[in-house]
Order: sequence, then structure tokens, then C-alpha cells
Amino acid sequence: MFFMKLMNDGGPMMWVILFCAAVAFFIFMLKVMQFHRDEIKVRELLRGLFNVLKREGIVEALTLCDNTPGPVAKLLSAGIIARQRGDEDIRGAIDDAALEELPKLERHINLLGTLSYILPLLGLLGTVLGLLEAFEAIKASEYFSAGDIGEPLAKALLTTAAGLVAAIPCHIAYNYLVARVESITLDMEKAALELCGFFERGKSEEHEEKK
Repeated sequence: MFFMKLMNDGGPMMWVILFCAAVAFFIFMLKVMQFHRDEIKVRELLRGLFNVLKREGIVEALTLCDNTPGPVAKLLSAGIIARQRGDEDIRGAIDDAALEELPKLERHINLLGTLSYILPLLGLLGTVLGLLEAFEAIKASEYFSAGDIGEPLAKALLTTAAGLVAAIPCHIAYNYLVARVESITLDMEKAALELCGFFERGKSEEHEEKK
């Protein structure tokens, strides 16, 4: 089998690279599924919440947040609960919820970034080891031929290629996930601002009515 021949020709470092690549792929798929599961239409959620809150349907609003996946709903729920308790610092309650949700979004992504960085280094290490074997073969033979150093040189080239082949998509995947986190974080910020603005407008209207 061609794949197994490549792995055997490349030496032990090829298996290390393969393991790291498999871990990177697992992390990427895990995060993609998480983001897909948590993906919502923030504008529609806010519209529904505001319609319910205008009728003072706090329980219904909290139920809507609980039934909606993703960190945006968690932040909105924290803000509504703070409002229900009569807390003045609603934004503080939302920020506290964000501190709990952001690590969940970023979990394992740094590991993916680390793997994208070290995979070429692993390939380079395999190259150095292959070159050392080639030099040992030269030293051991007074009259060496190309065949004596062909195998270690092939190992050196294969590990370099394998490290780059694994690292390039890994780096692309890392940047993609970072962009997704930034997009979700922006949605969280916008939703928090709109909820706080809605409550502020409600306070102003109540104040005007009392006058």
C-alpha cells in the first residue's frame, strides 16, 4: 500500500506527524460542530425577546433564551435575570456571563494553533535525523554509492513534505476558527448593547409616565 510505504520510508517521525495531524483534524471538526450547533439568527432572537419583554413576559423571555443554543442567548438570559432582580448594573451581569462563555468558544483552538506551528518543525526534525543517517552512512563506508545515502535522504525529504502538508491546512483551519470566534464575540457584544439599550429606553418611558 502506497500510504504505508510512505510512512515506513519516512521513519518514526512520520507517525508523530500523522498523530498530530489527526489530533488537529479532531479539534477542527469538534469546533465546527460546536459552532454549527450554536449558530443562531441573533436579530430574530432579539426581536422575539423584545416583543415578549414589552408585555412583561419575563418567564417567557427566559424560556426563549433557555431553548436557544449558543453564548448569545446565555448573555441575554443573564441580563434579563439581572433586570428581574432589580440590579442596576445589568451590563456587569452580562460581562460576567461573557467571561464564562468566551473560554468555551476558545477551548482547544490554541492547541490547534500550536500544532500548526510545530508540524513544520517536526518535519524539519525528521529532515535533520535523515541527514544525520546519511552522514553516518558516508562515514561508515570508504567507497559509498548513491544507494547508501538514498534511503536516509528520502526520509529527510518525506518528513519535510509531510510536516508542510499537515501544517498548511491546520493553519488555515486555525485562522477559520479564530474568525468564527471573533464573529460570535461581535454578536455577543451587539446583543448585549441592544438589550441594555432596550432596558434603558424602558426606564426612560416609565420615568416619563410618572411625570
